[in-house]
Amino acid sequence: MEDRRAAQAATDRHRARVQRLETIAAAAPRAYLIRVLLLALAGYGFLIGLLLLLLAAPLAIAWRVLVQGVRFEPQLAIVLLIAGAGIAALVRALWVRFEVPDGRLLAADEAPALQAEVERLRQATGAPPLAGIVIDTQLNAAAASLPRLLGLAGHRHYLVLGLPLLQLLDRDEAAAVIAHEFGHFGEQHGRLAGWLYRVRFTWYRAVDGLARSGFLLSLPIARFYAWYAPLFDAWSFVLARAHEFRADATAARVVSRDAMASALLRIEHGSGRLQSTLWPRVLARARVQSHPPVQLLAPLIEGLRAAPQPDPARLLAIADRDVDPYDTHPVLARRLNALGASAVLRTPGAPASVWLGDALDAIERDLDQHWRTQLKTEWQALHAAGSDDRARFHALDALPERSAEEAVEHARLFQTVEIDRDPLPVLARAHAAHPDSAMVAFRLGLRQLQAGDTGGISHLRQAVARDAGAVGPVGDALAALLRDPDVDADTAREIIALRDELAPRADDLRDRDAVVDGDALQPHDLDTAALGRLTATLARHERIVSAWLVRKQVAMREQSAHYVLLLDWRGSIASEAAGLRAVSEAMQLPGSHTVFTGSDAAALAKQVRRLCGTPVYRRGKGQAL
Repeated sequence: MEDRRAAQAATDRHRARVQRLETIAAAAPRAYLIRVLLLALAGYGFLIGLLLLLLAAPLAIAWRVLVQGVRFEPQLAIVLLIAGAGIAALVRALWVRFEVPDGRLLAADEAPALQAEVERLRQATGAPPLAGIVIDTQLNAAAASLPRLLGLAGHRHYLVLGLPLLQLLDRDEAAAVIAHEFGHFGEQHGRLAGWLYRVRFTWYRAVDGLARSGFLLSLPIARFYAWYAPLFDAWSFVLARAHEFRADATAARVVSRDAMASALLRIEHGSGRLQSTLWPRVLARARVQSHPPVQLLAPLIEGLRAAPQPDPARLLAIADRDVDPYDTHPVLARRLNALGASAVLRTPGAPASVWLGDALDAIERDLDQHWRTQLKTEWQALHAAGSDDRARFHALDALPERSAEEAVEHARLFQTVEIDRDPLPVLARAHAAHPDSAMVAFRLGLRQLQAGDTGGISHLRQAVARDAGAVGPVGDALAALLRDPDVDADTAREIIALRDELAPRADDLRDRDAVVDGDALQPHDLDTAALGRLTATLARHERIVSAWLVRKQVAMREQSAHYVLLLDWRGSIASEAAGLRAVSEAMQLPGSHTVFTGSDAAALAKQVRRLCGTPVYRRGKGQAL
């Protein structure tokens, strides 16, 4: 709770500072640039000054011993060791190594049509020559300037193009994006941004290296950095955002403003689909398939291409609502306004991936293989975490008849295991069997809204009415739906109305239900029947060894109770989060609840055990007496 508030306060401070600095930069851009550069140099100056200070001791000792002939005392070795450790840590921090961007580096004779188009745009924008073109798996493009000898010997410039980007955009739109990236190169934005990044990265390296070395000056350096980093980030942030506008203008001049505007809209839509639908669908398969599929890019690209025609008004609303105060890219509406372009999608021509020619298949295979290697560990952890759910689902699915509680559990697991089948019929049957289940009402309503059926609103209202604690998950689900660009405008209006209606209750419940060490906790007030239902739920999870239950004291007696359940969870860390979610969704308590294991809240766990005393559940023994 306190961490959330502190993070939000830091974000608010950053946003306010950036808004103030944007006004200053607009009034005097050249003076602002000079101040950012001086601030960056001050960071280096602090480290270099400290380095010179550390060198002073060894040099003084060497002068006295070698020149003045003073005898070397043993205690001087301690001084040399301390100074040497600090010097080594600082030198490592100052020597930042930049690697070629991750992805598939094109050979000089590979994809000649793409290389020719890139070279044409490079010359038109006045950008410096490239060291290479890298194709990666992102729906994005980037300009990377890698310094030689900290920039003293020049830079190597790489253009990074995502294969999904080339598959989604047509040639004019892709040319505008490439010209935008060359706009960074041509005005040396990439070089300046790389140097500014190096200052930030140097500080991270310095603080981390000094902290691990136990160096005596690591604490004052960390304190200086805590003051300096937010200040420098905000000042350099404004400069980086201004660079984006100028790069857009370069793309409009070299290609066309309509092509650039259309590219921005199409990328916004594609990114929203990836985050809301396509990528979650890929990861969901890990729950039932032990290894990543052979083809990862093809389904994503097919999903991007098969998308319905986006609504520009919805895209503008999503981009404005989801503005990240730490993202240097301006929001979509501001970029279109700066271009003087309307929010209109062009009729697409041939995809820009035709520039790759015969190399396309080999590039896609290489990127798939690279992506599978990166995903392997996470994928296997997700698959292992789903083993209990798969076993329980198949057991329930084989039953000729299911009780109301079993129908609810079967519906929940159906969505996890049967990822290629529509869960709506199963959820509807579970809702009919157990109409008082808040969890089924929540899942049914959410799935209906995802399918464009605004009847789901009523089911979400039912979920909140039956369980006050459902306000939080419902609010989170509505926020996620509003980020999905495929949700139509009429459905979005219904979602916004419900979200706004529930927002005050969600805020109150979030504050009320947050549980931290030191909260006023009381023994639970469940009767024998309610406790029996709880222990029956816990008994279905083999990794739960024991459980302790207490109740948080709330401000008003008429408020519903908030229960705190501590579990002794025996299993891998990877299985813990998914397991806790499953337990939480299956619980039937007369109020909201928090479920935790104590792995990251040891003090709270100790408080719960002390108050509860005997566990309410032990595996093999059922309910405690």
